[in-house]
Amino acid sequence: MPEPTTPETLASHAPPRRAGVAAQFRSSPLGLLVQTSDSPWVVVGETLLVPALALLLGWLIRPEDPLWVHGEFPWAWLAPMVVALRYGPVAGLSAAGVLLLGWLGLNHESLSQFPDQYFLGGLIMVMIVGEISSLWRVRIRRSRTAQAYMDQRTEQLIRQHYLLRLSHDRLEQELIGRPVSMRDAIHVLSGLQGGPGDAQSLLNLLSRFCQISMASLLPVRDGVLETTPIAELGGARPAQVQDPLVRQALDSRVLCHVSQNLVESEQTRYLVVAPMLDLGGDIYGLLLVEEMPFFALQEEALQTINLLLGYYTDSVAANQLAEPLLRAFPACPAPFAFELQRMEHVNRGARLSSVIVALELSPAAVQDQMAQQIMRLERMLDRSWLIEGQGRQLLAILMPLGTEATAEGYLNRIEVWLAQRGVESLSDAGIFPHTILLERRTAMSVLEQLDRMGHA
Repeated sequence: MPEPTTPETLASHAPPRRAGVAAQFRSSPLGLLVQTSDSPWVVVGETLLVPALALLLGWLIRPEDPLWVHGEFPWAWLAPMVVALRYGPVAGLSAAGVLLLGWLGLNHESLSQFPDQYFLGGLIMVMIVGEISSLWRVRIRRSRTAQAYMDQRTEQLIRQHYLLRLSHDRLEQELIGRPVSMRDAIHVLSGLQGGPGDAQSLLNLLSRFCQISMASLLPVRDGVLETTPIAELGGARPAQVQDPLVRQALDSRVLCHVSQNLVESEQTRYLVVAPMLDLGGDIYGLLLVEEMPFFALQEEALQTINLLLGYYTDSVAANQLAEPLLRAFPACPAPFAFELQRMEHVNRGARLSSVIVALELSPAAVQDQMAQQIMRLERMLDRSWLIEGQGRQLLAILMPLGTEATAEGYLNRIEVWLAQRGVESLSDAGIFPHTILLERRTAMSVLEQLDRMGHA
């Protein structure tokens, strides 16, 4: 089993080579030389003691010339140079002042023999070394500041990556049992016709999409709500018909939830109560939700409940829904009329629109049987109606829960298919598309528009 990813494990995986090299350098003599102190007393002490130590060593080695004024190399100036290298030009000049005081103390009887060139060259050398030291100290300080900032940012990125991975894992756990999309859920519901076990399938689907953990479906017969459920989930308790939220849903015939204003003296046991209504307004049943996560009780989940319940109820009443449209347009296929009427209900109840792509086919396209070939490209929820006109055809393709972007994607798909056949565009193939958005429109008006377009 792989080791879980944490900020500590991510940081521990960084290569330790740089830290080892830095530790070896700090333990070397050169590393000890560049290690400075921030304490002002230590700086003052080194500034005074290092040149004094150089004077003492010079007096012990060469008593007649402890400062090496007449020597081949002025070894005493190494002390101010080291101090200037560690702490800058000011400390270096102060250390040089100690050497000057030492020479004056040793030669107070012969001040006229002051070695001006000796001290002038030494001071210039100390100032140059001190300035170079200050320049590099500033660069090192900037580099350390930048490195500290980068380390901080790296740590923040590691923690953000860890939190993102936890969030991704949580989303995977929540979505692993759900269908791929809402279209897949509707595809499952399209096969339910109200038979035995279909209500339980509906309830299981609602639990996946809306995270419902305890609920029941009660049937309504002749306007009376029965207490025996037709489907249960999570061991639901016996229904309370007189619950205030149940009465409110039955009276208003709209979805009601616990966050809505109720009578202050009344308490409800349910979180959501949703009626199962068909297009005619007849109620088939009532969904009683007792338990669901707090964060799942939001507008999107309530809209999903309305959509799935309405779609299932419309599936049960399929024949009654399609009958008025089929009487007005006998040539319209029953699946197309039924799906169009059901999408009108979905749009009115859940505010989710659908779209129809109407492809006008020229005589050349009719001769090439383009309509039959395009109908093979339909998706699993699409419904089509081929209208025969005088020398031409109109192919209407209904896309449930689609938008104008869905229509554009479908047309692009047809263009790609035509390009594979050597046709550059839709117009070259004799296909002229029209888009009809089913937003706040009745199914009858849409069929009338399609019939006019097909027989124009």
